[in-house]
Amino acid sequence: MKQVEVPVEIERLAAAAVNAALAVHRTLGPGLLEDAYRQCLALELNQVGIKTESEKTLSLKYRGHSIANAYRVDLLLEGKLLIELKAVESIHPVHQAQLITYLKLLHLPLGLLVNFNVPLTKNGITRILNHDFQTET
Repeated sequence: MKQVEVPVEIERLAAAAVNAALAVHRTLGPGLLEDAYRQCLALELNQVGIKTESEKTLSLKYRGHSIANAYRVDLLLEGKLLIELKAVESIHPVHQAQLITYLKLLHLPLGLLVNFNVPLTKNGITRILNHDFQTET
């Protein structure tokens, strides 16, 4: 598998997102709906100065056609880091595949899959790399 170089700025955003997720989980614990976690996580990130777009609807190009409102991402940080949120009993391969597809469509190197329905937050955070990502030279 190809090594993906994640820019330092995106790693900084990822670290801030993990810290924010820890704070939200520490305060609320597991058991709420995904939407509550999304809103609280966005608040935490905005408080530290990170521009966050929540439930951003995006279009895609398909065979020369533009498909409006084709998909919606949970959180997009500074247009550079994608966070997909879950509040489920367990993460399944389809959840990871969804994030990988979104990363490819957005041409982003890294995304975080965060499941808040876990006793320990660290067990609910997965870094997902886009192995098709090409850095601009």
